[in-house]
Amino acid sequence: MRYRFALLTFAFVVSRFIGTIEAGEPAPPSPGVTISPLAIKHATLENGLQIYSIEDHKSPTVAVQVWYHVGSKDDPNGRSGFAHLFEHMMFKGNEHLKADTFEELTENVGGENNAFTAADVTVYHEVVPSNYLEPILWAEAERMSSLAINDTNFNSERDVVKEEYRQRILANPYGEFSLALEQKSFAAHPYKRPTIGNIAELDASQLPEVRAFHSTFYRPDNATLIVVGDIKPEELETWTKKYFGTIPRPSEKIPRVSATEPARKQDAVSVMYSPKAPLPAFAVTYLAPSIRSEDTPALDIADAILSEGESSRLYQSLVYQQQIATRVSFNADLREDLGLLTFRLVLASGKSVPEAEKALDAQIDNILKNGVTEDELKKAKNQFLTGKLRELQTNNGKASALGEAAVIYGDAERINTDLAKLQAVTTDQVKNVLNKYIAGKKRVVIEYLPDAMKSAAAASLEQTSK
Repeated sequence: MRYRFALLTFAFVVSRFIGTIEAGEPAPPSPGVTISPLAIKHATLENGLQIYSIEDHKSPTVAVQVWYHVGSKDDPNGRSGFAHLFEHMMFKGNEHLKADTFEELTENVGGENNAFTAADVTVYHEVVPSNYLEPILWAEAERMSSLAINDTNFNSERDVVKEEYRQRILANPYGEFSLALEQKSFAAHPYKRPTIGNIAELDASQLPEVRAFHSTFYRPDNATLIVVGDIKPEELETWTKKYFGTIPRPSEKIPRVSATEPARKQDAVSVMYSPKAPLPAFAVTYLAPSIRSEDTPALDIADAILSEGESSRLYQSLVYQQQIATRVSFNADLREDLGLLTFRLVLASGKSVPEAEKALDAQIDNILKNGVTEDELKKAKNQFLTGKLRELQTNNGKASALGEAAVIYGDAERINTDLAKLQAVTTDQVKNVLNKYIAGKKRVVIEYLPDAMKSAAAASLEQTSK
């Protein structure tokens, strides 16, 4: 699951904006809007735990998130899916914590809890009435300090992850196609590993390996605690020291990924056949920068212009006008180390891959040569701003934005500065950034075709050889 959240300020509140948002329509950006920064408090415990908080009494609720700086890129070699497995294992409790404790502490009082795994992080999050903050902090500290890692829990959660793989990948007509985009686009970086895991590698894993993974990465100096909402700072300080402060900090250094992705030296084409594919599909990928790059705001805007909704440029041309595709998307997937720009199409019935690739190339060439219009730029900004303003009306949304800023961007203040950067993006910047990462760059093409096309291709080759 992707971790891109808004790094925009919730205090961007002007009466006409609120009225427009409630009406469900994007509001035009205004040069007169003032931006009040969110007041972020930061503390570091002696064991290395980073704590960020925002006090907000608009709602009698509090959002708690724990961001562990470990994701699928940190999976051991030959053990893809370990980070994802631990997303599940962390709910199994310990000698003080029952397996259903988090449900009792959240859902039974009208709250919620969940978790997700991404390439760079694993995140656990809860929203509860603010008078239940202390037991949530206790429970999060418990599963950080010790976990019931035994054969019973390990085997049951491994089976759950395997079943998730079957449902999301094997049962999905384009599930294996989605996995192939990363596996075939990255040559050396462990971003090529599937976050969801691999059944064969999960089956081969052993309990001691699981325990080692937990002790290596689930430690206070590899975690960031985010608390947002109806809190009293003095209580938060007391409780975090009480519950998290006693967790020891291991002496071993945290291993970090050191692999770098080499520059592509040539174009590459990979063809896959599947009995599950109802229609041909293909993707074109280009390497992109880290999410910390100054090019990120312009790439976000480009993403919206090209494929955000049915009025986007690619949908209008390839789906609506030319009717050459049933689905089309562009994704600027930027991560901590580097990113990937991906164009993806599912063809319309009766259309061929060569003609669809030609149509897509024409669209890419057009935007590289002529750029985008002012109207497209304004619309993309409106879509982006409206969506993020809605998201940040909740404590959990603000906590997610703060967590991403602090952990992925490495700068919590990005939550207060990225809105201005986005507003400042120009049409020239969008054109230039796309040219920077696409024009003249080597690309990877992945074709995902129905099995019937494999038979047809073989028959055509045989006929040609006679």
